[in-house]
Amino acid sequence: MTLGSHQTSIRKSQTHCTPRWIITRLGPFDLDPCAAHPRPWDCATANYIETDDGLRRRWHGRVWLNPPYDRYEVARWIRKLADHGQGTALLHARTEAEWFTPLWEAASSILFMADRIKFCRADGTEQPHNSGAPPILATFGAADAERLRQSGIPGSLVTQWSWRPARSADLFH
Repeated sequence: MTLGSHQTSIRKSQTHCTPRWIITRLGPFDLDPCAAHPRPWDCATANYIETDDGLRRRWHGRVWLNPPYDRYEVARWIRKLADHGQGTALLHARTEAEWFTPLWEAASSILFMADRIKFCRADGTEQPHNSGAPPILATFGAADAERLRQSGIPGSLVTQWSWRPARSADLFH
């Protein structure tokens, strides 16, 4: 369920329905390439479920990305959103993970959310426990960054202009 190396996602569901309040504050979205099935509500106008193989399909418009929380899969989804350049992803704040690198390289903004969230079940009720890790919202493209900035979602917002990725080798010279 989580992405950290000390927590496991093995043999646990990779389907985590996005809480409706997040979509209400950030939407509308044109495409959800990782839509839950079944799901209590649509997060976008077009929704690809697992059998549609959203990684292989063409993406369009503003993308909502709540990818499978498997540390071996999540990087491919993030890279595709980074290449697409327009959308928002809900992820865990695993800044040490290799899959986080495309966020530092290409995201327009990252909101380190103030509170952990509770994902929803297929019937729309909240899961009994929170997500198990601090969540972030990462945007790609100026319009999505502005939408996040204006959303009122509590947390600490950083933008591509407030961080400058440095290679670790550069830190010691």
